[in-house]
Amino acid sequence: MTSIPQFSGLRSTPSTTRVNSQVTIAPMKRKAMGVRCDFIGSPTNLVMVTATTLMLFAGRFGLAPSANRKATAGLKLEGRDSGLQTGDPAGFTLADTLACGSFGHIIGVGVVLGLKQIGAL
Repeated sequence: MTSIPQFSGLRSTPSTTRVNSQVTIAPMKRKAMGVRCDFIGSPTNLVMVTATTLMLFAGRFGLAPSANRKATAGLKLEGRDSGLQTGDPAGFTLADTLACGSFGHIIGVGVVLGLKQIGAL
């Protein structure tokens, strides 16, 4: 039975009772999963470019919610004035670009890792 260590400040007082047990723990073998992107036309690169482009397209042309188009409870998009200034005719702001680009990358990484796991990539 072990006692609970007691601490006073930054120094610990050693416990008086000790347990003398021998426990062997087998080392875990992990298989590392890695994806290489060797050149511009690699399958990994094509998946990432496609996913990011599609998400940016959806945000720019009103197929996804953005700062100036919010989603209602019925998942319909309706326009609103967010107060963000932009030079884009559709009102696509810098925040929309960063958000859609990030979400496109998240989708792309999921697709790449999923294809890698099933052995298709």
